[in-house]
Amino acid sequence: MKRLILAALPLLALPLAAHAQQLSTAPVVAPGDAVLTVSADGQSTRTPDLAVFNAGVTTQAKTASAALNENAAKMNAVIAALKKAGIADRDVQTSNLSVNPVYGQPRRLPDGTTEGDPVIIGYQATNQVQVRQRKLDQYGKVIDTLVTSGANQVNGPSFQLDNSDAAMDEARIEAMKKARARADLYARAAGMRVLRVLTINESGGWSPQPVMFARAEKMMDAPPAPPSPVSAGELEMRANVTVTYELAP
Repeated sequence: MKRLILAALPLLALPLAAHAQQLSTAPVVAPGDAVLTVSADGQSTRTPDLAVFNAGVTTQAKTASAALNENAAKMNAVIAALKKAGIADRDVQTSNLSVNPVYGQPRRLPDGTTEGDPVIIGYQATNQVQVRQRKLDQYGKVIDTLVTSGANQVNGPSFQLDNSDAAMDEARIEAMKKARARADLYARAAGMRVLRVLTINESGGWSPQPVMFARAEKMMDAPPAPPSPVSAGELEMRANVTVTYELAP
């Protein structure tokens, strides 16, 4: 038993040795040099090419199976409407499928108090899908088609870019240029010059504000109207960099 324990000790020491090796690779500045850390933002704008929204059906019946059966029939019609509108299968994903009891109020007595616990009076079934709409000029028409087909829950859209890599790279380049210009400014003010970059840390991204639609069940009672107008606007990509420089006299 002692031999087994002793044999394991060198293995336990390996992570410590590796950690020490990583620490030893940290940049070291020359004597007389200084270290400067600055942060800068960069941004770029793009017109969205993708709208993401949620659509679904909520049904209620006395039994869970009845609520599910009715929901399935209506949801199949919604899915068929999406396909007919040109939405590809890969752009439709189930985001919520649930069945929950619906409770009624306890019996109220003449003196205003209640008697007993809430009782189940039915069940509510909900099925929702997340949809990616790639033809933004057809967005309003697709929403109206969904409501006509039986969807009673429509929320969105959140405008996005299908591929934001190029836009983010532009923001990163601008952020690095600003960081270097700021470092040069501080260095000149201190009577020094920027020698090299020691570290770079990045944060940022984009988070478009969704344009919220009214609940679809409110629209179903309204008279026929033109397709819902939607303005995509622009998306702003942001990158923030924190850069550490070595300054030399």
